[in-house]
Amino acid sequence: MRTLLQQPRFRRLRNRAIVALLVGVAAGFLVGDWRLGVTAGVIAAIADTVYRARSTSTVPAWRRSSVAERRTEAQLKKLERSGYRTLHARAIPGSEAQIDHLVIGPTGVYAVDSEKWDKRLPVRVQMGKKLFHGPFDMKPRLTEARWEATQASELISKAYGREVTVVPSLAIYGPPVPWKIMTIRDVDVYEGGRARKWITKRERALTDAEIDRLYDIAAQVLPARYGDA
Repeated sequence: MRTLLQQPRFRRLRNRAIVALLVGVAAGFLVGDWRLGVTAGVIAAIADTVYRARSTSTVPAWRRSSVAERRTEAQLKKLERSGYRTLHARAIPGSEAQIDHLVIGPTGVYAVDSEKWDKRLPVRVQMGKKLFHGPFDMKPRLTEARWEATQASELISKAYGREVTVVPSLAIYGPPVPWKIMTIRDVDVYEGGRARKWITKRERALTDAEIDRLYDIAAQVLPARYGDA
Protein backbone atom coordinates (compact mmCIF):
# COMPACT_ATOMS: atom_id res chain seq x y z
CA MET A 1 0.00 0.00 0.00
CA ARG A 2 2.82 2.35 0.85
CA THR A 3 4.43 1.68 -2.54
CA LEU A 4 1.16 2.58 -4.25
CA LEU A 5 0.93 5.84 -2.34
CA GLN A 6 4.40 6.77 -3.58
CA GLN A 7 3.50 6.29 -7.25
CA PRO A 8 3.54 9.59 -9.24
CA ARG A 9 0.13 8.82 -10.73
CA PHE A 10 -1.42 8.28 -7.30
CA ARG A 11 0.13 11.49 -6.00
CA ARG A 12 -1.34 13.42 -8.93
CA LEU A 13 -4.79 11.98 -8.27
CA ARG A 14 -4.47 12.75 -4.56
CA ASN A 15 -3.42 16.32 -5.24
CA ARG A 16 -6.23 16.77 -7.74
CA ALA A 17 -8.74 15.52 -5.19
CA ILE A 18 -7.38 17.92 -2.57
CA VAL A 19 -7.64 20.85 -5.00
CA ALA A 20 -11.21 19.91 -5.90
CA LEU A 21 -12.16 19.56 -2.21
CA LEU A 22 -10.66 22.90 -1.21
CA VAL A 23 -12.25 24.73 -4.14
CA GLY A 24 -15.59 23.04 -3.48
CA VAL A 25 -15.60 23.87 0.23
CA ALA A 26 -14.54 27.47 -0.40
CA ALA A 27 -17.15 27.98 -3.12
CA GLY A 28 -19.88 26.35 -1.07
CA PHE A 29 -19.04 28.49 1.93
CA LEU A 30 -18.99 31.71 -0.08
CA VAL A 31 -22.31 31.18 -1.88
CA GLY A 32 -23.99 29.22 0.87
CA ASP A 33 -25.00 26.34 -1.44
CA TRP A 34 -23.24 22.96 -1.18
CA ARG A 35 -24.43 21.99 -4.67
CA LEU A 36 -22.60 24.91 -6.23
CA GLY A 37 -19.58 23.96 -4.15
CA VAL A 38 -19.61 20.44 -5.60
CA THR A 39 -19.91 21.84 -9.12
CA ALA A 40 -16.98 24.19 -8.53
CA GLY A 41 -14.90 21.31 -7.18
CA VAL A 42 -15.63 19.17 -10.25
CA ILE A 43 -14.72 22.05 -12.57
CA ALA A 44 -11.45 22.57 -10.66
CA ALA A 45 -10.58 18.88 -11.04
CA ILE A 46 -11.28 18.98 -14.77
CA ALA A 47 -9.23 22.15 -15.19
CA ASP A 48 -6.30 20.59 -13.35
CA THR A 49 -6.48 17.48 -15.55
CA VAL A 50 -6.48 19.52 -18.76
CA TYR A 51 -3.64 21.75 -17.57
CA ARG A 52 -1.40 18.83 -16.64
CA ALA A 53 -2.16 16.98 -19.88
CA ARG A 54 -1.02 20.01 -21.86
CA SER A 55 2.01 20.90 -19.78
CA THR A 56 3.41 17.43 -19.09
CA SER A 57 5.11 15.20 -21.63
CA THR A 58 5.99 11.53 -21.32
CA VAL A 59 9.24 12.40 -23.09
CA PRO A 60 11.97 13.71 -20.76
CA ALA A 61 12.81 17.36 -21.42
CA TRP A 62 16.36 16.58 -22.53
CA ARG A 63 15.06 14.26 -25.25
CA ARG A 64 12.76 16.83 -26.81
CA SER A 65 14.12 18.03 -30.12
CA SER A 66 13.25 21.08 -32.17
CA VAL A 67 10.63 20.98 -34.91
CA ALA A 68 13.39 21.09 -37.53
CA GLU A 69 15.24 18.18 -35.90
CA ARG A 70 12.06 16.09 -35.74
CA ARG A 71 11.38 16.69 -39.42
CA THR A 72 14.88 15.60 -40.37
CA GLU A 73 14.67 12.64 -38.03
CA ALA A 74 11.49 11.48 -39.78
CA GLN A 75 13.32 11.51 -43.11
CA LEU A 76 16.34 9.68 -41.76
CA LYS A 77 14.20 6.98 -40.19
CA LYS A 78 13.06 5.99 -43.68
CA LEU A 79 16.69 5.27 -44.56
CA GLU A 80 16.97 2.48 -42.00
CA ARG A 81 15.57 -0.06 -44.47
CA SER A 82 18.45 0.84 -46.81
CA GLY A 83 21.11 0.13 -44.21
CA TYR A 84 21.63 3.61 -42.75
CA ARG A 85 22.03 4.18 -39.02
CA THR A 86 21.66 7.49 -37.21
CA LEU A 87 22.78 8.98 -33.91
CA HIS A 88 20.90 12.08 -32.77
CA ALA A 89 22.08 15.02 -30.64
CA ARG A 90 25.71 14.01 -30.32
CA ALA A 91 28.08 16.22 -28.37
CA ILE A 92 31.58 17.20 -29.39
CA PRO A 93 33.61 16.44 -26.24
CA GLY A 94 35.05 19.48 -24.51
CA SER A 95 32.68 21.90 -26.20
CA GLU A 96 29.09 23.09 -26.27
CA ALA A 97 28.77 22.07 -29.93
CA GLN A 98 26.32 19.43 -31.05
CA ILE A 99 25.74 17.45 -34.23
CA ASP A 100 21.98 17.14 -34.57
CA HIS A 101 22.15 13.97 -36.67
CA LEU A 102 25.17 11.80 -37.45
CA VAL A 103 24.28 9.42 -40.29
CA ILE A 104 26.35 6.36 -41.17
CA GLY A 105 25.39 4.26 -44.17
CA PRO A 106 26.33 2.73 -47.50
CA THR A 107 27.27 6.08 -49.06
CA GLY A 108 29.40 7.38 -46.16
CA VAL A 109 29.22 9.37 -42.94
CA TYR A 110 27.30 12.63 -42.65
CA ALA A 111 26.70 15.36 -40.08
CA VAL A 112 23.34 17.06 -40.49
CA ASP A 113 22.43 20.16 -38.51
CA SER A 114 18.73 21.05 -38.75
CA GLU A 115 18.01 24.78 -38.90
CA LYS A 116 14.62 26.50 -38.47
CA TRP A 117 14.96 29.99 -39.94
CA ASP A 118 12.48 32.84 -40.25
CA LYS A 119 10.57 32.18 -43.46
CA ARG A 120 10.04 35.91 -43.99
CA LEU A 121 13.73 36.47 -44.66
CA PRO A 122 15.22 35.20 -47.93
CA VAL A 123 18.13 32.82 -48.16
CA ARG A 124 20.81 33.85 -50.64
CA VAL A 125 24.44 33.23 -51.46
CA GLN A 126 27.02 35.78 -52.57
CA MET A 127 29.95 34.87 -54.80
CA GLY A 128 29.50 31.24 -53.85
CA LYS A 129 31.20 31.85 -50.51
CA LYS A 130 28.84 33.87 -48.35
CA LEU A 131 25.50 32.61 -47.06
CA PHE A 132 22.92 35.17 -45.94
CA HIS A 133 19.59 34.86 -44.20
CA GLY A 134 18.03 38.22 -44.89
CA PRO A 135 20.67 40.76 -43.79
CA PHE A 136 22.45 38.26 -41.54
CA ASP A 137 25.78 36.74 -42.56
CA MET A 138 25.63 33.04 -41.63
CA LYS A 139 29.39 32.49 -41.76
CA PRO A 140 29.57 31.62 -38.03
CA ARG A 141 26.97 28.89 -38.52
CA LEU A 142 28.84 27.45 -41.49
CA THR A 143 32.11 27.57 -39.58
CA GLU A 144 30.54 25.77 -36.64
CA ALA A 145 29.03 23.02 -38.83
CA ARG A 146 32.35 22.44 -40.58
CA TRP A 147 34.22 22.38 -37.26
CA GLU A 148 31.78 19.86 -35.77
CA ALA A 149 32.21 17.51 -38.73
CA THR A 150 35.99 17.89 -38.61
CA GLN A 151 36.08 17.04 -34.92
CA ALA A 152 33.81 14.05 -35.44
CA SER A 153 36.01 12.86 -38.31
CA GLU A 154 39.16 13.09 -36.21
CA LEU A 155 37.66 11.27 -33.24
CA ILE A 156 36.13 8.48 -35.32
CA SER A 157 39.25 8.09 -37.49
CA LYS A 158 41.52 7.76 -34.46
CA ALA A 159 39.38 4.99 -32.96
CA TYR A 160 38.80 3.27 -36.30
CA GLY A 161 42.44 3.22 -37.32
CA ARG A 162 42.01 4.88 -40.68
CA GLU A 163 40.68 8.15 -42.04
CA VAL A 164 36.93 8.62 -42.07
CA THR A 165 35.45 11.70 -43.71
CA VAL A 166 32.34 13.21 -42.12
CA VAL A 167 30.49 15.42 -44.59
CA PRO A 168 28.91 18.50 -42.95
CA SER A 169 25.58 20.04 -43.94
CA LEU A 170 22.86 22.48 -42.96
CA ALA A 171 19.26 21.41 -43.56
CA ILE A 172 17.25 24.65 -43.62
CA TYR A 173 13.54 24.78 -42.82
CA GLY A 174 11.33 27.84 -43.17
CA PRO A 175 12.38 30.09 -46.05
CA PRO A 176 12.71 28.73 -49.60
CA VAL A 177 16.25 27.78 -50.58
CA PRO A 178 16.72 28.81 -54.25
CA TRP A 179 18.99 25.87 -55.13
CA LYS A 180 19.00 22.11 -54.66
CA ILE A 181 22.35 21.57 -52.96
CA MET A 182 25.20 24.06 -52.76
CA THR A 183 28.55 23.68 -51.04
CA ILE A 184 29.44 26.90 -49.20
CA ARG A 185 32.66 27.04 -47.18
CA ASP A 186 32.90 23.22 -47.39
CA VAL A 187 29.37 22.78 -45.97
CA ASP A 188 26.52 21.44 -48.09
CA VAL A 189 23.46 23.68 -47.74
CA TYR A 190 19.99 22.65 -48.85
CA GLU A 191 16.29 22.89 -48.05
CA GLY A 192 15.45 20.61 -45.13
CA GLY A 193 13.19 18.34 -47.11
CA ARG A 194 16.15 17.27 -49.26
CA ALA A 195 18.15 15.69 -46.45
CA ARG A 196 17.40 12.12 -47.44
CA LYS A 197 18.20 12.68 -51.13
CA TRP A 198 21.39 14.52 -50.19
CA ILE A 199 22.64 11.45 -48.34
CA THR A 200 21.61 8.76 -50.83
CA LYS A 201 22.75 10.47 -54.05
CA ARG A 202 26.34 9.27 -53.66
CA GLU A 203 27.81 5.91 -54.65
CA ARG A 204 28.23 3.10 -52.15
CA ALA A 205 31.38 3.49 -50.07
CA LEU A 206 30.91 1.32 -46.96
CA THR A 207 30.09 -2.33 -46.34
CA ASP A 208 27.52 -3.44 -43.77
CA ALA A 209 30.30 -4.51 -41.41
CA GLU A 210 32.02 -1.13 -41.73
CA ILE A 211 28.74 0.68 -41.07
CA ASP A 212 28.14 -1.29 -37.88
CA ARG A 213 31.71 -0.74 -36.68
CA LEU A 214 31.66 2.99 -37.39
CA TYR A 215 28.28 3.34 -35.70
CA ASP A 216 29.58 1.69 -32.52
CA ILE A 217 32.68 3.88 -32.54
CA ALA A 218 30.70 7.08 -33.14
CA ALA A 219 28.35 6.23 -30.28
CA GLN A 220 31.37 5.99 -27.96
CA VAL A 221 33.46 8.99 -29.06
CA LEU A 222 30.49 11.34 -29.59
CA PRO A 223 28.39 11.06 -26.43
CA ALA A 224 24.72 11.92 -26.35
CA ARG A 225 24.23 15.57 -25.48
CA TYR A 226 21.98 14.65 -22.54
CA GLY A 227 21.93 11.24 -20.92
CA ASP A 228 21.32 8.13 -23.02
CA ALA A 229 19.90 9.38 -26.30
